[in-house]
Formats: sequence, structure tokens, C-alpha cells
Amino acid sequence: MIEQIKVHVVKYPTRDNLVMRYRCPITGKQITKSSGTRIRRDAEKEAAKWEADIQAGRYARDSRMGWDEFVELFTEQHLDDLAVKTADIYLTSLKAYKKTCRPERLSDVTTIRVSHFRTELRRKGRKPATVASYLRHLKAALRWAHSQGYISSVPDCKPPKGSANATTMKGRPIVAEEFDRMIEAVAKEVEADKVEAWKFYLRALWFSGLRLTESLALTWDESPDAISVDLRGRRPMLRIPAGVDKSKRSRVLPITPDFAELLAAVPEKRRRGRVFSIDGRPDKVSPVITAIGKAAGVRVTATKFASAHDLRRAFGTRWSKSLSPARLKAMMRHAEISTTMRFYVDEDAEELADALFEVAIEVAPPKTDDPETGEAEAAKSDAATAYSSGGQGIRTLNRLPGN
Repeated sequence: MIEQIKVHVVKYPTRDNLVMRYRCPITGKQITKSSGTRIRRDAEKEAAKWEADIQAGRYARDSRMGWDEFVELFTEQHLDDLAVKTADIYLTSLKAYKKTCRPERLSDVTTIRVSHFRTELRRKGRKPATVASYLRHLKAALRWAHSQGYISSVPDCKPPKGSANATTMKGRPIVAEEFDRMIEAVAKEVEADKVEAWKFYLRALWFSGLRLTESLALTWDESPDAISVDLRGRRPMLRIPAGVDKSKRSRVLPITPDFAELLAAVPEKRRRGRVFSIDGRPDKVSPVITAIGKAAGVRVTATKFASAHDLRRAFGTRWSKSLSPARLKAMMRHAEISTTMRFYVDEDAEELADALFEVAIEVAPPKTDDPETGEAEAAKSDAATAYSSGGQGIRTLNRLPGN
């Protein structure tokens, strides 16, 4: 919300008309504008209108704000409250816009220029997902500028047509057989004395659904800087401090039974410090997992082999069969349930068909000895059974009385 601003009317010796001015509460700079008149009463009326426009957000204060000044303010007052990785994405998007469109002032950001930005990104071969990400973060930054009163409206920042798939998974959930192959391939990619530690780590990713950076921050000891394992209560839990969680909220997360069993197998005397005895840097761990996926021949796209995040995807897909969307959202720690619904709550057509016919069999009325109804009821029951077992259901259905 814009802070209270008071516009004053002053007389400058070097100007014929009276001048309206106020001090920006954010930058501390004096903002001036000619009243267009020498008559103080008329100038004060204009000042009152200008003041009302500023308070209502109808006046674009960006007229004197440079692009670099805007980025600096946006960084200090908004990005500093976000995760470092998220802030980096914003800054990369704003930097790309500056390099392409060369804005001098915030007011230079128009729908036409944004359209040019989108076109140039595509011409340079940027992937639809990248273009959509840049436009999404640029729009969010401009919305913030509008909320602060720096611009009167937000330019159109629509992603290019055909980029709807930019929100789909960049990989895919691997299946159990592929994960077993990855476990077998560990010995091909790591030193012999580290094989068991890496197998333990991969199984933990498979069972926990933790993100790569989260897993490397997992400790046995409670700490404000790391996710900790708590096996003391009635149910095993993960304690996640705000500084580590992506949502910047402290939370307690239940551990799945298979992951709890894996952790419980660790002798108590070894439950100190980091849970995983591997190199704890993401830039070191991630390439090793991908190399293991490659050695196992597990492709998740035409050009990409299985990664740590594909193990997380597998976790979400497995539990989506048993948990409600709301509970799955909590387990995956998604900020929005739309993310959960888009990526994990998507019934396979064959599985949905099986479920329908299983229900049909359960609710089918029992066969009766009534000679007038027995034949029809028996035929309906046989039809459902034929469908559920992959038999010739259509022909059976066509023979039902009345068809």
C-alpha cells in the first residue's frame, strides 16, 4: 500500500508557474511537477487532484525512475525476503529484459516492448519453458511496481502460444524396475568404499521424496540450519526449520513407513551429524546421480537421464494413489495445490477404467432364481466380469435384453 503523500505548492524563482512537489517516501527524492498556472488557488486544486491520483495509484511515479533504480528497489524491498534461488531467477529475467530491450526508465516497459522481448527470446532459440519463466517473473516484478504506485498499469506479459506445456514435468517419475537398475549401477560410478553409502542415499531419496538440497541438509541432530530426523515420538517425523524450507515456514512432516524403516536400520551409535556420509555439495552430488541413471540406462526424456528430482517425482506418483490431493500437497510441500493437481493427480485411463469396472462388479445385484429376471441379471453380471478381465465385453453387452 502506498504511504500517505502530501503534495505542496511552491514558487520557484526560475519558473513562471507555481510548482507542485512531494517527497517520495521510498527513495526520499523530491518529485516535482508544474501546476500550469500562476494562480495559487488553481495550483492548489491541481495539487489536490495529483495527490488523489498518487494515493489511488493512477499516477505513474516511474516518470523519473530509472530502470536500474527500480531493479535496486525491487531487490531490496522484495527479493531479499525470498529464497536465494528464487531471487536469482527474478534477477536473471530482469537482466535478460534489459539486455534485449535496453530500457532507460521503468516507463519504457510497455506491451510492445514485452512482445519484442518474447519474440527475441524465441528467435534466439530459448526453450518455451524458459521464455514462459522469464515473462512470468517479469510480470510479477511489474505487478509489484504497480502495487507500489510506480506504474499505472501492468503491460501484457502473455507467454508465447504453445508454451502451455512449459508447466509440465521436465522429466518423469521412474518406476521400481528402473530404480533397481540404478541401485545395481552404483558400483559402476562410485568408488568401492562408497557404494553402500550411495545405495543408502538413493533409497532415502526414493522413500522420502526430499529435494536434493533438503536431503543433503538432513541431520540426526535438531538444528536451526538443517532438516532433522525425530524418531522419539509416537510416529517418526522430520523437523524442517523456516531457513531450510522452500516456503520459508517451519513445519513438522511425517516420515513414510518405508523411509522410517530405512532410518531405523541405522545403529543408534551412528545417529550423529549428517544422515548421509557422501559429499554434501549439490553440484557434486547431482552429476553422480545422473551418471548412475545413465549407467542404468534410465532415460526420463529423449536427451536426459534420471536425476534426483525424478526420484522425488516417483515418490509423489506412488503416494498419489493412496493420499488425497490435500494430503499429497502437504507431503510434497507444494506452495499451491494446483502444482500437486497438475503434476501428480492425473488418473491413467486404463487405471480409471479398471476402477470403474471393479465398482460395477461390487454393486452388481446378485443373481436371482426369479425366472423372469434371472436371465437379465446374470447377463449383466457376466458382462461386467468380461470387461474387468479383458474379455469380449462389447459383444456380451450387445446381447443384453433390450439392446
